[in-house]
Amino acid sequence: MAKTPEIEIAGRKIGAAHEPYVICELSGNHNGSLDRALVMVDAAADTGCDAIKIQTYTADTITMDVDRPEFKIHGGLWDGRSLYELYEEAHTPFEWHAAIFERARKRGVTIFSSPFDETAVDLLADLGAPAYKIASFEAVDLPLIRYAASKGKPLIISTGMANLAEIQTARDTALAAGAPGVVMLHCVSSYPATFADANVRTVTDMAQRFDCPIGLSDHTPGTAASVAAVAMGASVIEKHFTLARADGGPDAAFSLEPNEFKALCDDTKAAWAALGQAHYDVLGSERGSLLFRRSLYVTADVKAGQPLTRANVRSIRPGNGLPPAHFEEVLGRTAKRDLARGEPLAWDMLA
Repeated sequence: MAKTPEIEIAGRKIGAAHEPYVICELSGNHNGSLDRALVMVDAAADTGCDAIKIQTYTADTITMDVDRPEFKIHGGLWDGRSLYELYEEAHTPFEWHAAIFERARKRGVTIFSSPFDETAVDLLADLGAPAYKIASFEAVDLPLIRYAASKGKPLIISTGMANLAEIQTARDTALAAGAPGVVMLHCVSSYPATFADANVRTVTDMAQRFDCPIGLSDHTPGTAASVAAVAMGASVIEKHFTLARADGGPDAAFSLEPNEFKALCDDTKAAWAALGQAHYDVLGSERGSLLFRRSLYVTADVKAGQPLTRANVRSIRPGNGLPPAHFEEVLGRTAKRDLARGEPLAWDMLA
């Protein structure tokens, strides 16, 4: 049997043979406050997530402040805003990164980020990031993938909007450029995404096509899609996080609050544990229940020499008598001795 592909990030193995790796994405929900960002790190750590992720860009490294129609967002959560305006609000300043990384490490949680240009990669390398996340919109930016991969750390690549050829190219580029491993995340680049568009069966299909761990970057409401993805074989779950949706923030509408994120961690790991393997033998935990299966019992007194009939033998619980499969076989047989109501039927009781 072929070995299940896996990678390792900060000593944690990631793959189908291991419980899902849950990434808590802080994104821009710090609302421009470093203090809030640090509180978010603490709250994220308390959920039991495996990793915390931020995003490393400035408005100027990800777009331009240009008054042209194509730089405006049309429809959806950010309708009418310019790209520059949105990213200026949502970015996590480079000078905050050291404090955020330090707080996560103090809490014992792995932290890394999504870089959006080479200066971001360099900053994260200086901070000792153990992995890099490539966002869906950057999955076609092969120079960025090559540069991040050249740092010799694993890459996690989201695949929203990417076709099969682009996904394959992104993966191959990362490995060829020095990444020791790659995780590909199925993703729907809609904010929020609907359950009708989630298509989590794609996780299983990707696992068959690409020799690497597969996961889900989930923008749907709640936890259902993530749990379903784990049932489909997802090894990684990424979900956005906020202290409170009511506080607002660029991604708040499709982010989970702390108690919800804890439920995500618990439920996805429980779902993985429940998958187990195909099994048809009696489990050790079931053995005590065998007593309460149905079996054949004497249900009315029978004198020696009298026949067994439907009136004096039935299939009932518990399971100390003959198996019910022998019911037709014992009907018409005579009692070897007097049989009392409530006795489990056995072959040595029959003539």
